[in-house]
Amino acid sequence: MNKSTIGRRYASALFQLLDKSGVEPARSALSALQQGLEETPALKHVLASPVFNFEEKQAVLNELSRRMEAPPVMGDFLTQLLKKNRAMLLPEISEAFAELASQQQGVQQVCVGSAKPLQAAEKEQIKQNLSQSLHHGVEVAFEVDPHFIAGLRIQIGSLVFDNTVSGRLAGMHDQLTKG
Repeated sequence: MNKSTIGRRYASALFQLLDKSGVEPARSALSALQQGLEETPALKHVLASPVFNFEEKQAVLNELSRRMEAPPVMGDFLTQLLKKNRAMLLPEISEAFAELASQQQGVQQVCVGSAKPLQAAEKEQIKQNLSQSLHHGVEVAFEVDPHFIAGLRIQIGSLVFDNTVSGRLAGMHDQLTKG
């Protein structure tokens, strides 16, 4: 079982524990924790290192939860993550939880990658086109990856539409090597 599958299970469990009013505060708290893990090596070290005991890790997460005004159930949830040694899955849990929250609101999360930064007008046009194609609201995250060379890569859930030069070259390579 991969990390994202486990992360989705934990996200789903937390989502089911919350009432509607707790979803957005939990979403923002998880997002802040994800950002903290990605941008703060000290936090990552505390949670991953066996040097710090369970109580110390729990105190750090509880204090962060309190400061982010997370719903009370988040404290218990984070404690369970620590007990199961799954705290390092917070980024995957955060992304899966955000997806569930968006689905509840009737909004589909979409990730659009391009080789160069897109202009505001281009982003808005892409967002409108996706919303019309999918027949509901979309929340679009734009990423820049110079390896794409040109074109767009659109990810909607587990579906990926890759119209980048690097994606096409990889496709041609696969066809040629398979015969």
